[in-house]
Amino acid sequence: MSDSNQPTDFPQVTDLRSALNVLRQYDNEVIETDTEVDPIAELSGVYRYVGAHGTVKRPTQRGPAMIFNKVKGYDDMRVLIGLLSSRQRVARMFNTTSENITNYFREAVKKPINPIVVGKEKAVCQEVVHYATDPDFDILKILPAPTNTPEDAGPYFTLGMCYAKDPENGDSDVTIHRLCVQSKDEISMYFVPGRHLDTFRQKAEAAGKPLPISISIGVDPAIEIGACFEAPTTPLGFDELSVAGGLRQQPVELTQCVSVDALGIANAEIVIEGELLPNVRVREDQNTNTGKAMPEFPGYTGEAKAAVPVIKVKAITHRKHPIMQTCIGPSDEHTNMAGIPTEASIFNMVEQALPGLLQNVHCPSPGTGKYLAVLQVKKTKPVDEGRQRQAALLAFSAFSELKHVIIVDEDVDPFDTDDVMWAMTTRYQGDVSTVFIPGVRCHPLDPSADPAFSPSIRDHGITCKTIFDCTVPYDLKANFKRSEFMEVDVERFIPGFNKK
Repeated sequence: MSDSNQPTDFPQVTDLRSALNVLRQYDNEVIETDTEVDPIAELSGVYRYVGAHGTVKRPTQRGPAMIFNKVKGYDDMRVLIGLLSSRQRVARMFNTTSENITNYFREAVKKPINPIVVGKEKAVCQEVVHYATDPDFDILKILPAPTNTPEDAGPYFTLGMCYAKDPENGDSDVTIHRLCVQSKDEISMYFVPGRHLDTFRQKAEAAGKPLPISISIGVDPAIEIGACFEAPTTPLGFDELSVAGGLRQQPVELTQCVSVDALGIANAEIVIEGELLPNVRVREDQNTNTGKAMPEFPGYTGEAKAAVPVIKVKAITHRKHPIMQTCIGPSDEHTNMAGIPTEASIFNMVEQALPGLLQNVHCPSPGTGKYLAVLQVKKTKPVDEGRQRQAALLAFSAFSELKHVIIVDEDVDPFDTDDVMWAMTTRYQGDVSTVFIPGVRCHPLDPSADPAFSPSIRDHGITCKTIFDCTVPYDLKANFKRSEFMEVDVERFIPGFNKK
């Protein structure tokens, strides 16, 4: 089926398994193997070639999601990787198209539906329960946390939906973090500065109390993408699970954890329950001494942090025959999880300020979903000249981790990198089409955002944000019309041909 040819009887998606069933209606979207795989480096090594793409070292490609049915050391555990590493695959799980998915999400975020709490009878995530008080309890005996490479600091959970409440006012937040298994019942948790969950942790720590937390793995993809919306679209106190509710037009179901005062996602494949301990820190690579953490979304392996907070695990619950979900850090799985919410946030903010100017937004693979946005604009009158750069400034305010904005006209496809580069080649002059905004705080995982790279940078994590205006000046538009070809019925010559 083509991207636009969605099933007419689109089934309701409520969890990971129903999402996989949607994809199984298409050819080559999900593949399975019964060959045993080692979760330590081998599993990611395989998928690097099959479908990771993104900023992964070449050779790599876009390909199907992959389920490993036999995992070394585990009798009843499957591992899924790459579910979200194709924009087309994401669109299919929401019964829309690759080009329309930004609009789909920007409308959903306007109509959030709050999560609800359900009883144990609906909590399939608790079909099997392992308590940390059991003398044989060991995280890695229960769950095959993978490593991406042989030099990782340790096994990581890369797609855990971390959910906790503000200890002062009860507001909830769900986010995705770097979670490294440190011992049989401890997991370290790395926080990029500014994360809302870290604000909750700091409040609990200031009071000398642990922060109860759940980590849900293997959930409806609406939750995974919804969790990646950030301020100002989802400010502190906004529960991103309500975005997932808006996407599915029904509330996400939560259930009370069995060992801590926290809520987990009721139909998750796996839920790890625990407490973030106050005033406890560990070195991220204390078990390996590699100096490295894991591959991060910019395409480089992050450094192991010297002191990161610790979750004391109290229990692990899971469904029967569970599916452990993971991803490769620099793959397009990150591009789509981070980029689609970024696109929706930018579009909504620009549309409010400059109605009708912005036609579409794309955060493409080279920018990892966070660092680069392509804005497609349409200038319809002389006073629109200059507003395209105002739109770029609004994009920077809508998403603080954005580094570069490329602006193109309505006749340029923002989803086609070749077309965008063509616009930069023929509609861009470096001295007049570039706007530099130096000295702005951006993202700490960009290795070029460091004083060692440029003397203009005062501190690590500061960057020069840049606008590349590849639009034609309004008064010159007549000189930049693309060649028009005859409209023809190609199907007369090639039956079934899709012109898109």
